[in-house]
Amino acid sequence: MSEIAEKRSGTSLVQAIAKNEDKILADWLREMGSSTRRSDLMKDAELRNQCRRMLDLLKQGLEGGGAKFDSPQFDGLKDLLADISHSRALQGFSATDTAIFVFSIKRPLLQQMSEGFAGDTNALTNEFLKLADLVDAAGLYTTSEFMRSREEVIRRQQQDMLELSTPVVKLWDNILALPLIGTLDSARTQIVMETLLQSIVQTNSRVAIIDITGVPTVDTIVAQHLLKTVTAARLMGADCIISGVRPQIAQTIVHLGINLLDVTTKATLSDAFAVALQKTGVSFERLKRE
Repeated sequence: MSEIAEKRSGTSLVQAIAKNEDKILADWLREMGSSTRRSDLMKDAELRNQCRRMLDLLKQGLEGGGAKFDSPQFDGLKDLLADISHSRALQGFSATDTAIFVFSIKRPLLQQMSEGFAGDTNALTNEFLKLADLVDAAGLYTTSEFMRSREEVIRRQQQDMLELSTPVVKLWDNILALPLIGTLDSARTQIVMETLLQSIVQTNSRVAIIDITGVPTVDTIVAQHLLKTVTAARLMGADCIISGVRPQIAQTIVHLGINLLDVTTKATLSDAFAVALQKTGVSFERLKRE
């Protein structure tokens, strides 16, 4: 498309938005449909405000001579679409809903622009292609930003879940317990180690019990992660006891040839707690009933 045609195309878009903004907004909202608008997640007033801001920034970009979505004149529109994508990812919208929000502006704009090209089919076709390229690029950018924001939300939620799934419990003076549930991988082991070491420093504990009752399987990798945690705790001056070693886990450890001989292990948490009390010099006597 020549520069003159692009200028004419941009001018007609600006004129259509300036003269018929309210009509375009109404048609745009209707084009989305109730399923896409999701009034359960966003109020109509907020959605209308987003649409109006997008129209204004689209018009500003065209007035500034922007012909392609990647041109600097549309940087403001990109920032708005990135913010909308991020907020919708947090609000619970789907990627499809977010993309349709942008793509559904095509028909309302085309309907208003067509009035200025009565009888000129070629000019209207060129105008539509220009509009389609611009909106498609904006829609793809919005979808990309939405997916990036959704991935960030998922990573943050996974991080929060990992931190919540590794609680350190103070059982007694100088005795901590770290119950583990689920699979141990490198990322979770790092969090387990940091959480345990921080608790050892804060409480000045001498014994830490790592309970693996809730760990479904123990393979070479899991055993190595446990040994790293035990070694790190020892460097901080705390002895470690591994509890919850079931018969199946014991057989697996022997079969794999994993060396846990220098680590105190117990079948149950109560047995490990009894050993921990002995290590800290605490003893109990059963009271005799009269």
